[in-house]
Amino acid sequence: MSMFTEANKKIENAVVEGYKKIEEGVVSGYKKIEEGVVSGYTAVEDKFIDTFLIHEGESVEEARARLGGKKSDKEEEK
Repeated sequence: MSMFTEANKKIENAVVEGYKKIEEGVVSGYKKIEEGVVSGYTAVEDKFIDTFLIHEGESVEEARARLGGKKSDKEEEK
């Protein structure tokens, strides 16, 4: 009976390792896609703010802070 138990443990370990590899691949692929989408959206958002919403002499970060009601990095340092 212990021979069957040992064989089952080996199979179990192989299956678990296989699923872990699949999981790591799926998660890393998702993270790459997520980073690409977020960086693409941020680039479009920055261009929109720069084109339509920025005041003269204001940076994109300052305009974003003004529009979002958040303090910019420069204001937080004061």
